Amino acid sequence: MKLNVTESLTLLDEKKALFLNLFSHGSLEVEIYRPREVDLQQPHARDELYVIATGQSRFMLGDGEHTVVAGDVLFVPAHTEHRFVQFSEDFSTWVFFYGPAGGEAAMAAK
Repeated sequence: MKLNVTESLTLLDEKKALFLNLFSHGSLEVEIYRPREVDLQQPHARDELYVIATGQSRFMLGDGEHTVVAGDVLFVPAHTEHRFVQFSEDFSTWVFFYGPAGGEAAMAAK
């Protein structure tokens, strides 16, 4: 399996969507995401990784805020408030959801 950012963003544009699931295997889901104007994400039920594909942004995670650019990797635990703000027009990110609902931390606590 190989995914290309340019091809994935073209497909996203063709579907007129903000995000698109590109690949699934077991608990892993790979998406491409490109917010427009405002990132309206809500906390997710599973752990996730973002790999910034293009552009730059500020990333809000809980009470923290970070500048992110292409190539940066972000981890977001399940059920944690997060969103991208002040993103460039060319901003996009790969999204990797994995593991059980509640996140791996919930599994470790059992």
